[in-house]
Amino acid sequence: MTPGIKVCLYAGSHNSKSFANIFLFSLHKQGLPNSPIYTKFAEIYKYLNNSMGRILAIDYGKKRTGLAVTDELQIIAGGLTTVDTVSLIDYITSYTAKENVERIIVGLPKKMNNEYSENMVRIEPFVNRLRKLLPAIPIEYYDERFTSQLAQRTIIEAGIKKKARQNKALVDEISAVIILQSYLDSRQYNRQI
Repeated sequence: MTPGIKVCLYAGSHNSKSFANIFLFSLHKQGLPNSPIYTKFAEIYKYLNNSMGRILAIDYGKKRTGLAVTDELQIIAGGLTTVDTVSLIDYITSYTAKENVERIIVGLPKKMNNEYSENMVRIEPFVNRLRKLLPAIPIEYYDERFTSQLAQRTIIEAGIKKKARQNKALVDEISAVIILQSYLDSRQYNRQI
């Protein structure tokens, strides 16, 4: 076993996983995704990720993006933050370098007639770029219809004062939580069938 592989396997910590992910990305960027070293590191990354990691959900917006994340056991969905969309890629790459993220869920903007909304023209290039930057983390879309309305209702039912309800960043973050919780619920439902 080469020293680099020993470093990656050391204790199986999330730092090792981050190192493997960064190394895979650098090989991919150099045009070596089919090389033997890339294949070996991809296997190591999969081995290191056998333990459960967090699931990150994204409610992508033109100006702001809400983020939510699960605990490491993937039981509880909670709000993470809202970031300016222009800083989103940097935030996510930094977050995934620090935390063991198993999967990323992106809200799929659909209208009632099942067609994509106008936001899809911004989301698709973002997801494609994210897939190139984080090749070892699967990225899925999940229907986000009605999440903003549900978030508004949740804020009202929680008794948050009118002035605080005008905080659009809070609505975006809660929308991301709703997307993530819906994803977790559907996954649980599919396991029972």
